[in-house]
Amino acid sequence: MRPFHIAIVDDDPNIRQIVEAYLQKEGYITRSVESAEVAIQLNETEPPDLWVLDIMLPGMNGYEFCRRIRTESETPIIMISARDEEVDKILGLELGSDDYLTKPFSPRELVARVNRALRRWERMNNRGELAPSLENDQPTGSLLVLDKEKRFVYSFGTEVEVTAKEFQVLSLLSEHPNRAFSRDELLTLIWGDDYFGSDRVVDDLIRRIRKKLDHIPLETVWGFGYRLRIPEGNREG
Repeated sequence: MRPFHIAIVDDDPNIRQIVEAYLQKEGYITRSVESAEVAIQLNETEPPDLWVLDIMLPGMNGYEFCRRIRTESETPIIMISARDEEVDKILGLELGSDDYLTKPFSPRELVARVNRALRRWERMNNRGELAPSLENDQPTGSLLVLDKEKRFVYSFGTEVEVTAKEFQVLSLLSEHPNRAFSRDELLTLIWGDDYFGSDRVVDDLIRRIRKKLDHIPLETVWGFGYRLRIPEGNREG
């Protein structure tokens, strides 16, 4: 199994050096950059397995970078900041970060949080048993088909690119058609029972799925959560 790649985004060279040293000692491959703009270029050429992201950056700040990353990827993000206000932590988590650490912090604690985030990420990526498996070519007339082995999503014979968490949500809902899942249930099943943050991340994820698959009957159960209403005759897999 290949080692995980960790990207550190911080304008303080001392912090970058210390964090890299501790993560490399743990066996990770690291890459550090000084700005969000450089990090965006890195994401296009060598996307990491996890981001360690400072909030207060020159130019684009960490919040905006996190928002941009979350439009295309569910790669774990650990935010670090000198700001210790609760509102800053909540904002970071609601934008999609997986954890938040306040400066000054213990490098050993950061390593422990990196380890935990990557373990959770692996569990999420291995939760493929919820999705149906395809033995042959995908049927061209099917509303929604999931291939758990290749982790592909098809709609009417066309492949639709989705992130890991989008795939997991679609897998869960398609395996339980017409059942309503609460936001809390989805948080626990998809993000894990140790996730700390607002259930708004569920709404954001559903909104992205609807944008990509605007014709599937992914319904809002007002005041509760979501369900996928699929007649038995339309299910494939």
